[in-house]
Amino acid sequence: MAAVARLILQDFRSYETLDLPVGGQIVALVGENGAGKTNILEALSLFTPGRGLRRAELTAMARQGGGGAFAASVTLAEEAGRLGFGLGPADPEGRRPRLARIDGASVGSALAFSDHLRVVWLTPDLDGLFRGAAGERRRFLDRLVLAIDPGHATRSNALERALRSRNRILEESPGQGQWLDAVEREVAELGVAVAAARAETVARLSAIIAETRDDASPFPHALITLVGEIDGLVARLPALDAEDAYRGLLRQGRNRDRAAGRTLAGPQASDLEVRHGLKHIPAGQGSTGEQKALLIGLVLAHARLVAAMSGIAPLVLLDEIAAHLDPRRRAALYEGLTGLGCQIWMTGADAALFADLPMGAERVRVEPGRAVVE
Repeated sequence: MAAVARLILQDFRSYETLDLPVGGQIVALVGENGAGKTNILEALSLFTPGRGLRRAELTAMARQGGGGAFAASVTLAEEAGRLGFGLGPADPEGRRPRLARIDGASVGSALAFSDHLRVVWLTPDLDGLFRGAAGERRRFLDRLVLAIDPGHATRSNALERALRSRNRILEESPGQGQWLDAVEREVAELGVAVAAARAETVARLSAIIAETRDDASPFPHALITLVGEIDGLVARLPALDAEDAYRGLLRQGRNRDRAAGRTLAGPQASDLEVRHGLKHIPAGQGSTGEQKALLIGLVLAHARLVAAMSGIAPLVLLDEIAAHLDPRRRAALYEGLTGLGCQIWMTGADAALFADLPMGAERVRVEPGRAVVE
């Protein structure tokens, strides 16, 4: 289990300084709304590729009234190693470097942390996932993929750049066939790689959901499927043939895409379809409580998958997870979390929600600018 034994913050969000030693498998952060509980989870979420659980710019994470730089570090219990991440002092041109260190030695990016720590999370922002736009579900899926395959972010970012290049050529120089052929070759290679990584994650996650399915659980199992034109290509064709077929779609769609101002075919148009496993209805048609339960079940299954594939039991961050659960589901959640074998960090404004936490859980009282283990 990759457990955090100590978290240190400097000029991060609402914390001028914070030195928080912890020792529990479950860490419950309790405090009033606005006290800074989610800020602690956000700091922990930075130790994985991506933009953290709030998807904020790094400059927005620096404490107001501070110098504009910030630092966060964690000491891992089992390895006795230390990971550090932050934003450095501004250079003469006002740019601030990202800083990432392992045991004091600089590394290229947060990607290097993946050898030591994996992180998954669930926040209230995801409560409307199943009824929201497809783009939100794609981002959710890509986060699931990223926890298993840290290189997914690099491929996804490269695909976005290639798509922007193609859109620009279509708008400004549509007659440049050679340029379009070249960029479409890149889009096809990257697009198939991104779609294949998603498909593998969905297949493996579906398998682990089926293996651990419990029809009596208050967290019903989900049936998940990728839906999209390129997803169909990847499902039925070898990778090279799928790339050829995608290039054909891009070529045929040039006029249509130029009129639309964007590339319409590709993984950027895919959707993650989620259905209630017992009722066989789209997740978005379930009650609010059913949707929350499905989402929790998905995240717990994903944590198991991350541990199985990476060999590292992930850090699980759950923001305001228990607030809208009935007592039965809350008790089942705590039991399920204990069996995960992961370190869990949870937040809540009401201490009573954590009255039934298992033995060994640790409670941290959070007040503006400070956090103290009780």
